[in-house]
Amino acid sequence: MTDEIATLSSAPDAPIAHQNTRKVFIKTYGCQMNVYDSDRMQDALAKDGYVATDVMEDADLVLLNTCHIREKAAEKVYSALGRLRELKKKKAGEGREMMIGVAGCVAQAEGDEILRRAPAVDLVIGPQTYHRLPQALERVKRGERVLETDYAIEDKFEHLPAPEKAKTRARGVTAFLTVQEGCDKFCSFCVVPYTRGSEVSRPVEQIVAEARKLVEGGVRELTLLGQNVNAWHGAGPDGVEWGLGELLHHLAGIEGLARLRYTTSHPRDMDDGLIAAHRDLPQLMPYLHLPVQSGSDRILKAMNRRHTAAEYLALIERIKKARPDLALSGDFIVGFPGETDEDFEDTLKLVEAVGYAQAFSFKYSTRPGTPGADLKDQVPEDVKAKRLERLQALLLKQQHAFNEMCIGREIDLLLEKPGRMPGQLIGRSPWLQSVNVDAKSSQIGDIIRVRITGTGPNSLFAEVAS
Repeated sequence: MTDEIATLSSAPDAPIAHQNTRKVFIKTYGCQMNVYDSDRMQDALAKDGYVATDVMEDADLVLLNTCHIREKAAEKVYSALGRLRELKKKKAGEGREMMIGVAGCVAQAEGDEILRRAPAVDLVIGPQTYHRLPQALERVKRGERVLETDYAIEDKFEHLPAPEKAKTRARGVTAFLTVQEGCDKFCSFCVVPYTRGSEVSRPVEQIVAEARKLVEGGVRELTLLGQNVNAWHGAGPDGVEWGLGELLHHLAGIEGLARLRYTTSHPRDMDDGLIAAHRDLPQLMPYLHLPVQSGSDRILKAMNRRHTAAEYLALIERIKKARPDLALSGDFIVGFPGETDEDFEDTLKLVEAVGYAQAFSFKYSTRPGTPGADLKDQVPEDVKAKRLERLQALLLKQQHAFNEMCIGREIDLLLEKPGRMPGQLIGRSPWLQSVNVDAKSSQIGDIIRVRITGTGPNSLFAEVAS
């Protein structure tokens, strides 16, 4: 996952029954869960009279939806807040007010510190309390500086507004849908259990209702989200406890929904029902993001991953047997405290054994409050950098090999948006690659048969198959 995903795009302004329309600018950092949360915050604010804007200077409210996973994430937030402070001061001099809010995982982890270090911030709100955002803003307008980071007793999902059809169309033909939040695994390098809380599964009826709303609005592909999405479980309409596999089967029955994906998974929660869904559901795309982090059993134990390299490889073999055309993605951390050259070589061996279509790799960096932060035997930065360079070279080689293997193949392509060149559209392959093809803009949302003709640095090229 990238360190910074997107700035939330504005939807076409719909008529709003408020005399003074207010504008909100949301900048989103981090994972797909944050993108989803930004959408839901925008939906909650729309009911309070706010419309989205792409121009920060025009906004009455600026929200930074932050991520705490990557190195120096908090410092990036403080740097952005410094620029916002100057913008707020400038607007005040022109007689215009601007509120500044910090949301997301940095807000949850460092709420008091943000208010202390950044006096221009009016509001700090954590991921569990977004449904309270309109009420928090009312308190800001009364002159309070608001800190909302207590874990909500009520169900956050119950209070978040469902997407409206018009907004769904504006957001495109693919959408994220959160089904699970939080994590109970407590990997020693990770802050998620401390910022997102323990694992909570969203009820089936809420998931299905939102999925139907999205599909009615033109969405053809849904990606189910969770910090540990394959730990999702809940009572189905039949009263029987379901796992993610059963949920996927149920969602696949929604008319008009052509594709399903899910992310991010933990190896320990890949059960038989989910593997069977990969085998049996044509709507479930043959792409799986299954992080392993290291190929060394010693490091995996220190990371508290609670599986071995051999167990991970055996699981991959089972999944590929069920779905032979499956493409795999993963996450890797190099330079975890105590990692030796031999440990790192074990990681390279695992990568060679799996053969990834795509992967994300990072140097280990300490996260205050996690067990890993207190470990001795930290790996020098120059050693981490050299190891990361070697690992990324191998992963890039595998990615290029997978893309080259696609040349000449015919695939179904979901057309998503205009390309860079006139008369060109960009779509996603079943394996999540970007594919460029000549097609009409009226075909966005269609799934067409194409033949892959070539590869680029970050995408594939195709022609319409006859």
